Amino acid sequence: MKAQPQASHFIDGEYVEDTDGTVIESIYPATGEVIARLHAATPQIIEKAIASAKRAQKEWASWSPAARGRVLKKAAEIMRAKNRELSELETLDTGKPIQETIVADPTSGADSFEFFGGIIATAMNGSQIPLGGDWAYTKRVPLGVVVGIGAWNYPQQIACWKGAPALAAGNAIVFKPSEVTPLGALKIAEILIEAGAPKGVYNVIQGDRETGPLLVSHPDVAKVSLTGSVPTGRKVAGAAASQLKHVTMELGGKSPLVVFDDADIDSAISGAMLGNFYSTGQVCSNGTRVFVHKAIKETFLTRLKARTEAIVIGDPQDEATQMGPMVSLAQREKVLSYIDKGKAEGARLVTGGGIPNSVTGEGFYIQPTVFADVTDDMTIAREEIFGPVMCVLDFEDEAEVIARANATEFGLSAGVFTADFSRAHRVVDQLEAGTLWINTYNLCPVEIPFGGSKQSGFGRENSAAALEHYSELKTIYVGMGKCEAPY
Repeated sequence: MKAQPQASHFIDGEYVEDTDGTVIESIYPATGEVIARLHAATPQIIEKAIASAKRAQKEWASWSPAARGRVLKKAAEIMRAKNRELSELETLDTGKPIQETIVADPTSGADSFEFFGGIIATAMNGSQIPLGGDWAYTKRVPLGVVVGIGAWNYPQQIACWKGAPALAAGNAIVFKPSEVTPLGALKIAEILIEAGAPKGVYNVIQGDRETGPLLVSHPDVAKVSLTGSVPTGRKVAGAAASQLKHVTMELGGKSPLVVFDDADIDSAISGAMLGNFYSTGQVCSNGTRVFVHKAIKETFLTRLKARTEAIVIGDPQDEATQMGPMVSLAQREKVLSYIDKGKAEGARLVTGGGIPNSVTGEGFYIQPTVFADVTDDMTIAREEIFGPVMCVLDFEDEAEVIARANATEFGLSAGVFTADFSRAHRVVDQLEAGTLWINTYNLCPVEIPFGGSKQSGFGRENSAAALEHYSELKTIYVGMGKCEAPY
């Protein structure tokens, strides 16, 4: 099984290699097999990519919004035509089951290109401001060269979520995927060239922890958009701020999901499972603190246990498989260590907690795990685990659960399940998070803004709001009479 690309980097419309860069091994999580070897970008590669983007951006920004939109919509068409191929590559890259990648990964990337390609002709319009005899007008202009730094859980989606609004606004982008999942973004760059984008407007370079700082600190970079952990976000935001660069930070969370006693229990269980087990729990917005009213807790747990134990774990390339492995051995070991802490600190293990017996081989599999009787001070209730570990906490009072849900440094997402819509809106208005759901969870269509508050980041991805973070406002005052001075 091989997925070796033509070369490690895609710069100025073609594949580029520099074997002086550190070797990056791409490992298929279901078997532990090395499926590709690439090289991290050397300083020379970084300079080549940024110079290419800087040159191409001038040409691209000169195109009309409608012309840019046609390219993005064409890229969406190509992605949909190649959905199976891209989904299979995403499965190799991440270990996520094909039944998931085929509906959630390249398809959401295509949605992003289509959406921004469709709105750009009107979304970047400015305004006209009458000032008596004089007047003024505003216009939105691109920032220039944007750096996108991706995470390993949704590599193709993130490559598009950052690329589509950046390109729609007239910027060029240099995208660095995670070294854990280096393959998919290269295909996105290929597709954009096929769709008619100028060479250099979307470059992809591989890298490790040493590569990011070189990109962020480069004087020709105007903006950095990161999807990653809170510690990484603090470092990147700090480095960007020292040079007054624009930033978008989409970081981690420890999001609350509140289930009131009048909720449809089966629907709430579905929401909790989507918010903890989809993508083997490797989703930043997951509702990993599930607050369940004491009156329905045991019923909730009984049904949740049965449904969790029925999840089909296995070969990600088998369309019957519902859960694949963790993305890496290191990530599985991290999650297992949190499970051990949960047990040691007194949480009740309802199901899971180890490596499934049904899977053989060297893959990085783990059981979907549920803890009950979790208290707010336990490590598993405070720290982001980023794996399929659900913490169920008890509550009785609305005000109490709101205060407890907000007692965290994170503020990415939150959810509420209740039949009382007055209560639903009252509660979400008080929950401190950037993205919230009522009677569902983790749905992120491109039409709505996505992003966090507090330590979970700032800026928004998706929707027309994203364009504000990839452009800046220019104001022009027009004097209609003679200019006079008092001296």
